[in-house]
Order: sequence, then C-alpha cells, then structure tokens
Amino acid sequence: MAFSRRSALLGGLLGGVGLAGASAPPASAQTRDRIAPVGREWDTLRWRPGVEGQRRADLGDGTYLNPVMAGDHPDPSILKDGDVWYMTFSSFESVPGAVIWRSTDLVNWTPVVAALTTNIGSVWAPELCKHDGQYFIYLPARTDTYRSNYVIWADRIEGPWSEPVDLKLPEHIDPGHIVGEDGKRYLFLNGGDRVQLSDDGLSTVGEVTHVYDPWRYPDDWVVEGFAPEGPKLLRRGDWFYMITAVGGTAGPPTGHMVITARSRSIHGPWENCPANPLVRTENAAEKWWSRGHATLIEGPGGGWHMVYHGYENAYWTLGRQTLLDPIEWTDDGWFRALGGDLSRPLAMPAPATATSVHGMALSDDFSTDKFGVQWSFYDPAPGERSRLSRAGGVMTLAAKGTAPKDCSPLTFVQGELAYEFECEIEVDPGCTAGLVLFYDRALYAGLGFDGEKFVTHQYGIERGRPANPHGRRMWLRLTNDRHIVSFHHSADGKTWQIFRDRQMEVSGYHHNVRGGFMMLRPGLYSAGRGQAVFRDFRFRTLGTE
Repeated sequence: MAFSRRSALLGGLLGGVGLAGASAPPASAQTRDRIAPVGREWDTLRWRPGVEGQRRADLGDGTYLNPVMAGDHPDPSILKDGDVWYMTFSSFESVPGAVIWRSTDLVNWTPVVAALTTNIGSVWAPELCKHDGQYFIYLPARTDTYRSNYVIWADRIEGPWSEPVDLKLPEHIDPGHIVGEDGKRYLFLNGGDRVQLSDDGLSTVGEVTHVYDPWRYPDDWVVEGFAPEGPKLLRRGDWFYMITAVGGTAGPPTGHMVITARSRSIHGPWENCPANPLVRTENAAEKWWSRGHATLIEGPGGGWHMVYHGYENAYWTLGRQTLLDPIEWTDDGWFRALGGDLSRPLAMPAPATATSVHGMALSDDFSTDKFGVQWSFYDPAPGERSRLSRAGGVMTLAAKGTAPKDCSPLTFVQGELAYEFECEIEVDPGCTAGLVLFYDRALYAGLGFDGEKFVTHQYGIERGRPANPHGRRMWLRLTNDRHIVSFHHSADGKTWQIFRDRQMEVSGYHHNVRGGFMMLRPGLYSAGRGQAVFRDFRFRTLGTE
C-alpha cells in the first residue's frame, strides 16, 4: 500500500490494534515510513530531480517550486548585471566562503567562485553590489574578540577578489549599499542606522547616524524579538525603497517578517508601508517558517521578485533556504507579494533554456578541485589549506586536533531531507578519520576509526569505541533519513554491515538549540597524527516516498 499521511496517522494511533482484513508486518520489518519522525505534513510535495537527484525548483513545465536554493543559503544578496543575476549568502565559519552563484532566470543557479578565502570570523548577511564597473561584497564578521564590517572587491565577478578591507564598524551588521540622489555611496545598517562610504567604497566617511525607525508589529504577535536588520535598498522612479527584516531570524516560526518603507530622498524622511508586513509566516503549519531578509530584484522580462530566506517546516537542521516570491507594483507606488505561503508551484520568471542546469554534483572522485565551491574548512587557522592535497583521484588531509571539535572538518552544504554519503578512508597510525554531520565544534554526530577501534560522535562528544575489524582502511557510509542517522562499514565497498553500536536522531542539531544560525553539514575529518587518505566520495539522495 502506498504511504499516505492518513495511513501513517492510523498506524501511529492504532499501534497493535488489529484492523479487519489487514495483517500487520512483523515488528522486525521496520519501513522508512515507520521510523521517520514527525513533521511530515508536506511529504506530498515533489520537486524535479536535478543533479544526482537533488531537489530542483524548476519543474520543467513552466513553473517552479521553492526553494530555489535548497540547504543553507541564508541572507541572500542578489545583483542584476545585464541579463545575468548573481547571488551570495552568509557563510559563517566556513572558509572559503561567500560563494557567488549565477543564473539567467532566477530559478536555476550554478556556482561561480568562492570570493572570500581569508578567515575573518563568522560572516553574516553580506551585500553584493556593482559600482562604476567594479564588484563589491560588504561582509559583517565576528570572532570571540573582534567584530567589524569588511569589504572585498574585484574587477571581474569570477575574481580574483581582494583581501578583506576592515571598515572599522564594530557595532553593526547587515550592510546594504545604495547610491543617493547626491551621487554619494552609503551603507545602511541594522537598527535603522547609516554611514557614508568613500567614493571608492573602501572606507567610511563620518560617523554612523540613526536615520530610520522601523515599523513595529502588534505586541501580541509571537516573535523572537524586534531586531530590525537586513536593510536592502533600491531606487525606482522617484522613490528610494528600504526593505527590512524584523521579528528575529529564528526562534518561533511566526517571528521573522518583511517590511518596507520609502522616501523621495536617501536622507529621509522614511514612510512605512501601510500594508506591513508584506511577508510573514502566520501559522506554524505552513511549509516555510521564519520568512524574511528580503531583497527586491527586477527579473527577466521586467517582472519583479523578492528573494529571501526561510526554514523548511521541521527541518531547522537544513538552515535557512533561499526562496523566490513574485511581487507586483501597486498604483499607489508600493508593492505586494504574490506567492502566498510558497507551498505551491509558481510561474517561472522566464522560460528555462534547453541547456539550463542547476546546482552541482556533490559526489567527488577528487580528480578536480572543488575546494571553495563545494568543500570548505570550519573556522580554519592561517595556512589551513596546506593540510589538503589532491592527486590521482585521492584527497589527503593532514591530521589536526583530537576530534571533529578541534580539527576543522571539511564540510559542504546540501539541501535534501534524506540522503547518504560514503567514502573509502585510509588512516596512518595515530590518525582517526571519518564521516560527520557537523553543526559546530560543540554539536556534531558521526563515525570515525583508527587502526584498532571505531569512535562514535554524538551530541558533540566522543562516546563508544567498539573494536574495528577492518584495520586502517575501510569504507564508511552515513545515512541521514529525515533526521534518523545510521552508519554502515565495509572492507571492500561492496558488502556492507550496519554499525550496530549506535544510531541517532538529530532533529535538534540546529540554531534554536545551539545558536550560530548554521546548518548540519555533511563532512570529512582527520584528527590525531599523520594523515588520512580519502577516495571516491559518493553522495546519494533518498527521496521521501
């Protein structure tokens, strides 16, 4: 019998109660549907399979289904450059970061380059813009001891990109770039503040000033906090428009929202839209939670859209994903969103071409260099890149630290609800290596091994160490099936055994538990002494049928 929400509900409610004419499978025959946790109200949604079966928003019939960028692509900043659009996102502690993606239709995106190669701390809410033929990314970043905003620039979007320039703005985040009617460049900042930029955009002029008091929601709305942030500005006709996020970027699903204000001068006064908020998750049963941090963009053919982020219902672990919402301008000079709760297919901004592709393969035979575009280190030290080498279809990673918490794992972003990945791994004496689902140094799960024992990682700590029957070389597989995590091991990559010592449930490995705004990222690690060799990394989607 095909799975349905009704059948799952009946099975859960009735348990062992016999139904006339039905014979329950034996207790040992646990199906994927039986072990999957709650939060499956939207399992009937179907995306078009893309590269390696990954979710593709373009359904191939003239419509698309959000997200346009699945997985952790938060705080999207988008640039229209002729007939091409570029977008980048917060990269937090992952370096290289600030990966730039390219599209010709706002729905199908491919990676271009990782613009930021120096670790300046946790990077939040960048701003990608172009001025006088040059490209700029403004980047707020913070470490435990220092906070500021930086800028990197390039003559070509593909790079090379400059080293970060410190703008010495320690009290603010979320810069939004705009050129005023006076021809001067400005950064608008969180909290309704603003600072002028030099003509070259590489330093500030004068002090930060307060210029805008954002619209406030009713006191009885359930939100995380006021937190006005993410100002994004554009000039259209006689008006400057400022789009702002309020309500908090996480916390309760109904918190985050999109508001707007306008002014005939970049210097104000700013008039709040009478229809605020323009976007908000009103009900936690919706497909997308905490929708906000929007930018307006003119799309193909002159239609207008917003890009913003949201959490997928029950999947905080995937981070904030990029959503595309069509808008229309109204006769009174404001605009309104048309996409509703974004749970249904919407018309493509422009027809996809026969050669349109989206995303990239996440499997890696290590024959080409995917460092930066796919792989990145977590919070790397200076010179961390030297730990990594690639030759002849083999990736070698020098050991560091004692465990995933202090060895700067190599991780990547993925956007599937159910998936598995595997790799052949060989370790030197004294080295421990393996597969990991990594949130940060205090919260991760995975399985590794040395020459004698396995090591189980759970809750960000190292737990059981059962005997390893394979020695210093084996194949490992990690399966994350809608937050249920299991492991397999093999001596030859063909015959697999389940790792019976530990299976896990990881739905709580996310920001609302730990903070940090990130996602649970698949990855590889190498700790201890010597080095680990990785071959034939494979990623597979499992679907939700």
